[in-house]
Amino acid sequence: MSSAASVQTCNLVEGTSIQEHVICVADEILASLPNPEGLSPEQRRGMIARYSAVLEGNFIYWMTGALLSAKTEEARSKILENLYEEVRDCHPGMLRRFTLAAHALPTDSDASMVYNDLANVRLFVGRLSTVPMLVMMAFFEGWIQRFMPYLAELAQRQGSKEMEYTDVHGVCDITHTEELFRALAAEIALDPPEPGTNLYEGVDLLRTLILSILHPAMN
Repeated sequence: MSSAASVQTCNLVEGTSIQEHVICVADEILASLPNPEGLSPEQRRGMIARYSAVLEGNFIYWMTGALLSAKTEEARSKILENLYEEVRDCHPGMLRRFTLAAHALPTDSDASMVYNDLANVRLFVGRLSTVPMLVMMAFFEGWIQRFMPYLAELAQRQGSKEMEYTDVHGVCDITHTEELFRALAAEIALDPPEPGTNLYEGVDLLRTLILSILHPAMN
């Protein structure tokens, strides 16, 4: 794996699709991940703890923001399916069990490391800007799915055998990502963004937050 310092924002090239761009951003973040073998137990614990501090109490809020902003029935139905699954199967509880088993409950210090970047994402979600928000959520679902094997390895190296969270999200988020891109297409068809709209504002904010989870010394 390359070092965190090598992570750079993808350059937009004329003709590059939204999906290609967000995949590029995810690729760069994943390429920055350190080898788990080289991490100390405290470094592994901290990464799991910061991830949990962000995801457990915020993912449903972000997805609810996407629902509130959506204008098409197709987008709303796809987002509602996602939210229904999150609530029905108690994904926050699933994540809490995963975190407990890895002995990685977030401390005040863990929460403070991600606070500012998390606050920026929350404020962005609160603006209810439909297309940029759906781009952000499609990016995040795709990134989570690809990050799960790494997160599972961190937990295993912490002595955990509780892998329901990573097993479930390593599979279901493939479908969620595809559905969100379909929802995005429906929203763009109904209400194309104004010229000059930064479609990747949420992606950029979320990328910074993810890096504060993975590489807190960078931020």
